[in-house]
Amino acid sequence: MSSLVAVDWPFLLPVLAPAGGAILVLLLDAVAPALTRVHAAVGLVALLVGAAAAVPAIATTGDRPLRTLCLPAPEGACLYEAGAVAGALQVGALLSALVVLLLVWPSHHDRRALRGGPAVVVCLVLGATAGAAGVAAAHDLGSWLVCLELATLPAIALVALRGTRAAGRGALALLTTSLVSFSMVALGAALWLVATGEAVFASGAAQQALASSERRPVLLLGVLLLVAGLGFKLSLVPFHAWTPAAYAGGSEPVAAFLAATSKVAALAALLVVLRPLAQEGSLVLVAVGVLAAGSMTLGNVLALVQDDPVRLLAWSTVAQAGWVVLPLAALNPGSAPAAAAYLLAYVIATLVAFVVVHILGPSSSLDGPQESRRTLVGYTGLLRTRPLLGAALGLALLSLAGLPPGLVGLVAKVFVLRPVVGESQWGLALVAVANAVLGIAVYLRWFGTLLRDPDAAGSGTAARPAGRRLRRADLAALLLCSTALVVTSVMPQLLFGLVG
Repeated sequence: MSSLVAVDWPFLLPVLAPAGGAILVLLLDAVAPALTRVHAAVGLVALLVGAAAAVPAIATTGDRPLRTLCLPAPEGACLYEAGAVAGALQVGALLSALVVLLLVWPSHHDRRALRGGPAVVVCLVLGATAGAAGVAAAHDLGSWLVCLELATLPAIALVALRGTRAAGRGALALLTTSLVSFSMVALGAALWLVATGEAVFASGAAQQALASSERRPVLLLGVLLLVAGLGFKLSLVPFHAWTPAAYAGGSEPVAAFLAATSKVAALAALLVVLRPLAQEGSLVLVAVGVLAAGSMTLGNVLALVQDDPVRLLAWSTVAQAGWVVLPLAALNPGSAPAAAAYLLAYVIATLVAFVVVHILGPSSSLDGPQESRRTLVGYTGLLRTRPLLGAALGLALLSLAGLPPGLVGLVAKVFVLRPVVGESQWGLALVAVANAVLGIAVYLRWFGTLLRDPDAAGSGTAARPAGRRLRRADLAALLLCSTALVVTSVMPQLLFGLVG
């Protein structure tokens, strides 16, 4: 009977720090529920500790990742394995969750915070982030499934906490999707176990199953089910229907969490599944290519007609998810780093956009009951009226569009196209190039409103978001994200160096 041979606790800190922080927040809330800022501070410290602990994995080489919880048999099978890509995704998940906590930082002026709401929010964010960090490095079926669902289920509660009808609809859509997704993922994991005979995502067992005429169809069917189940979480077409409802129903910080941390978890889980199939041209890769092409096309087309900025960002997520998985359609050694680098570039730009939308939005509380109408017209002349916010949002939109000075977006698109072109998948490459042009129209439509004269006739002053006083926590989130976006736009190699 196999037993664990060693446990290197420092390697597990990216997962244990947020998980331990969530437990500590619950204990503090039971003892001193009024100390809401202490709860939030504990959450920030836990995320920072986890992010710092994930950095050593980024410095590893491809053949020497950080491994722990290793079994004596099969040889080399470790339950936890974090290389450069996994480490970079862990850092991305932890720091994006940190931005979300800053956006929901409790205020003494908000009496609703005294009901214990902030502690619940912090605990949910930390729990989901622990799952996101864990699924990036989990290589056994049991831990992988648990971490994947841990990264998903708290997000449903975060959407529902707002307490509006739209939030209820969004949470229900996300819950239904999660149940279907889990069913497909669980069935796919069972077929993987049947085909390989191993409860780990190991390359050796997968290659042996692919070489067998009897086990190969079982394994490929299992992988297709796993990809479909993770497609729900990545918002890939045709598994995307929950995305606009959940984004628009929840608050802006929750939408930012769904767009950033949750997507990191989903891609990390997908890479764990596909990595053992490297160099295997099969129906799975064709399916990934179809999902990529359909997602970026439908996402861009529907984003082009949205008037609500949050819904626009929701459809943008669908389109960008297609770009994220694009290099995985040509599964070669450069595909995983390309997908991870593109996702991190998208996360940084999208977080900046959500921070600005949150600051300008009429509801400043996660559980605020107000229903409000957000329109792109409300951002007319933002570069003139509030230059800091306008410049940050403008750079984020240009980065998502892949236009200067947002060079990180342009370099990221070239980066993900390289594996596809390298494998001579010219049809898929042409679809991606066409969507790059369509995406420019999507983001320039919003960017154009920032440049207009706010006093021009018909601009609709009533439609402008009133905004609110810029809190220190909001300013910290804005500066953190904007600085990361500026630095990576000036020196994109810093971001791409993280993933090796």
